[in-house]
Amino acid sequence: MSTFSGLGTALSSLIAQRQALDVSAQNIANAKTDGYTRQRVNLSPVAAQSVPSMFATSNGVGQGVSSTGTVRLGDVFLDAKVRAAAGTAGQLTARADAYTSLEKSLGEPAKTGLGGQLSDLWAGFADLANGANRESARAVVLERGNAVATRLHTLYSDAATQWQQSLSTTVALVDRVNAAASSVADLNERILAIESSGGTTHELSDQRDALVTELSSLVGASSRVRENGQVDVLVSGNLLVTGKDVSELAVTGANAFSQATAGTAVSVVWADHPTLPAGLQGGRVAGLLSVLAPPDQGGILTGAAQQYDKVAQQLHDQVNALHATARREDGTPGGDFFAVTAGEPAALSLRVALTQGSEVAAGEDGKGPFDGSVATEIARLGSANDGPDALWRSVVTDIGVKTASATSRATVANVGLVSAENQQLANASVDIDEETVNMLAHQRAYEGAARVLTAIDEMLDTLINRTGIVGR
Repeated sequence: MSTFSGLGTALSSLIAQRQALDVSAQNIANAKTDGYTRQRVNLSPVAAQSVPSMFATSNGVGQGVSSTGTVRLGDVFLDAKVRAAAGTAGQLTARADAYTSLEKSLGEPAKTGLGGQLSDLWAGFADLANGANRESARAVVLERGNAVATRLHTLYSDAATQWQQSLSTTVALVDRVNAAASSVADLNERILAIESSGGTTHELSDQRDALVTELSSLVGASSRVRENGQVDVLVSGNLLVTGKDVSELAVTGANAFSQATAGTAVSVVWADHPTLPAGLQGGRVAGLLSVLAPPDQGGILTGAAQQYDKVAQQLHDQVNALHATARREDGTPGGDFFAVTAGEPAALSLRVALTQGSEVAAGEDGKGPFDGSVATEIARLGSANDGPDALWRSVVTDIGVKTASATSRATVANVGLVSAENQQLANASVDIDEETVNMLAHQRAYEGAARVLTAIDEMLDTLINRTGIVGR
């Protein structure tokens, strides 16, 4: 071993410990940075030379320490777990939010809800039956009929508005997916170039991983790492990002609520192949597509609108069937009380066909102008097992049960996501106490190596400058 080899051994420790201190400082600086993955310097001993040089001897001791690189302490399995949980949570949360908004729009139970207004209508007919000679009773029935029709219009319009907002959100999220995918492809290219030149790209890898996780929450994306360090992103088994190339998504299909209720679906397709659906199986966009779906495909909002139509149509048919048999005060037939427009949704076009209170009929033919027997029969529709009230109660109950179920599933999914994120953070996040201990250890090692260097320097100084001068 060379006389000067000790200098090299001590110097290697100084260099290695300084690198380790720099990395610990980087970790501490980013302790609160979202998405940052802690790093470590890998140190390994330098083995003794197997074939010593001609004028050197070896005692079998190694020649110091070397850094074999800086690594990110992430876990691909924990990352995959978080992304899978994010996709599920995103989908179920989108459905739960839609159901919650829909349930709030019902306004039940409340006096101003449809149930309360139907009760007022039946009460109005009951009052008319007991006082068919009062013009005010007929006017009240007319006004309450208009209130019921207006409330059904509002319910249907609220569903249409929520559908349109969901469509706008879907389009915006798909645009975000395309932007995030392009960013992943750009980072792939930059990372490959830097690593090929011998540099480190840990911070860029953190950015890329955050984008992939975002894509998972939006469209249920998964990823795979290539041998060259680039990441491919897949959606339902198809490549969204491959290396530096991106296959963009697009939204097609229904762009109006009327089209959706008529059976036209909203779809997410590959922009380069508009006839090929992306087949999303997770993520918030997949959840929104189920919200926007036609009634025959389980659409949340179109299904609710279909139920509103059934209530309006049943109200129209049953009230008209009785009112048409009644006679007004002047003895003329009552005719239809409600009207709907052919070809339009019943809930949206329902209206009172009469224009003044005197047109409201209450009695049977031949029983006198102040008979209220038919008005009594109409009032009994409120308690009929197959009446509009019973149908409306079943609609409200169904939406309430589905809202509770969707909310519960979303809550469970989000708890699972939080658990997965906590596991990921426990593995990848910076622990200040741990980094402090590491810094102290590296600092002491650096001081020790510096002391060794000083000792060897003093020994060599004595050897070189003082040997041979004894006795002078």
